[in-house]
Amino acid sequence: MPRGFLNWTSEDVVRLLRVHGFILNHTKGSHFYYVGHYGGMFRQVCVPFHGSKTIKPRTLKGIILQSGIPKGEWLKK
Repeated sequence: MPRGFLNWTSEDVVRLLRVHGFILNHTKGSHFYYVGHYGGMFRQVCVPFHGSKTIKPRTLKGIILQSGIPKGEWLKK
């Protein structure tokens, strides 16, 4: 399972987004766009899918900001 901002795959990110009520809206190439409400606001999150490669830490931080889910929720797994 992921630790910190390292070793997160796209599947790990999607799993956590789905737990918080996000659903797949559309895809464009290898990027999957999930939408949902968190913190009383509508949010759209772009998740890059590149096989089983890990997501770079800076990209993961951008996904966290887009989702509005606190970092503590992401890192407690």
